[in-house]
Amino acid sequence: MGISSGITTICCCSGTSISKLHFHHHLPRASIPSISPSPSPALQGRIKFSSFSSRSVAAARHRLGSATASSVGSSCFTWDDVFRAGESNETDSASDLGGFFDRVILCNRNLEKLNEFMPFVIANQIVGYVHFGFADHLRKFRDVFVFQKDTKAFSSNFGCHVTLHSSLTTAEDRTRAVGDVVKCLGEELIPGIRNELFPVVSSFGSPIFFSVERAAAPYFGTKAYGVHMNGYVEKDGQKYLWVGKRSEVKPTYPGMLDHLVAGGLPHGISCEKNLVKECEEEAGIPSSISGRAVPVGAISYMDIDGHRFKRDVMFCYDLKLPEGFIPRNEDGEVESFKLVPVTHVANIIRSTEFFKANCNLVIIDFLFRHGYITPENIGYLKLLQSLRSGDCS
Repeated sequence: MGISSGITTICCCSGTSISKLHFHHHLPRASIPSISPSPSPALQGRIKFSSFSSRSVAAARHRLGSATASSVGSSCFTWDDVFRAGESNETDSASDLGGFFDRVILCNRNLEKLNEFMPFVIANQIVGYVHFGFADHLRKFRDVFVFQKDTKAFSSNFGCHVTLHSSLTTAEDRTRAVGDVVKCLGEELIPGIRNELFPVVSSFGSPIFFSVERAAAPYFGTKAYGVHMNGYVEKDGQKYLWVGKRSEVKPTYPGMLDHLVAGGLPHGISCEKNLVKECEEEAGIPSSISGRAVPVGAISYMDIDGHRFKRDVMFCYDLKLPEGFIPRNEDGEVESFKLVPVTHVANIIRSTEFFKANCNLVIIDFLFRHGYITPENIGYLKLLQSLRSGDCS
């Protein structure tokens, strides 16, 4: 059924009430991705490693198959395509946990290349990892970056690690100096600069060493945090999730499916206040409603893409919304919202790459917590563990 209201539309995919997802319980064990420690000698003990075997990655790529070939990594799909994927009742490999493992793998790529990175150290704390290729650009700024010989505490395959010049003693000095370097390197080396600062820390809640441009954080391998909220509705015994489709003119992941509310955690704001702010900007949710959002945990992942090393932790929230509430985007970053049965959202995640990659992990976590994925599903514990494949600290 569809109900129009201004520029926002509620579109509920048709379907009967289902309390649990009907996964294929006879998935061959060999097809469950192996998640086992695989540390690089250069970085052993510095990062929590939970990597997938190359055989598992190949299997995941094979499973993506022709059904999603036209949409993989792109936003060339419509809501009609989304609804068709959601209504799929196939009982082949797309109906087991394998499709969920595929999404996890796509957030944890190329970890075998960890030995191409060197530690980024400040005050005897590892705060990031820099690719040797990107490090060559940093060597030009000798008054900011210093390359020191390896010690027992900090080592790499390159005989050195990178730190900041000893003259940069305060967080403000470091922020300014690194910011000047980022501006100097410019869009050619660091695309997507948005003048938004992320704190650089060794772990969440620890002292802030400095702040770095958000787009540059993966180039320094620093940890980044964010908030993601599952906005859901219950009616007639069935749960529905509000799903957004990102604006086609958005510079990152244009046109892809997204959470009702999600955003990075910038410098100087708490998770709770950031969530309230994002709720208002992205979905027009007043604080009187968003204040009822419940923190329910976190997911983490590590992803290497060229010189970029993403080490992200997403704090997850659930918000049960009134049946009559209709989200309204306020910042122009969302094209439209649809209300979709949770079971259909699960089908979309299993069989397509329509969602922005990290959103998949947060929704899979939602499926666990709300009983849609159960211990009877083969691979239950491995999938649960894989949602925190990164350094969740």
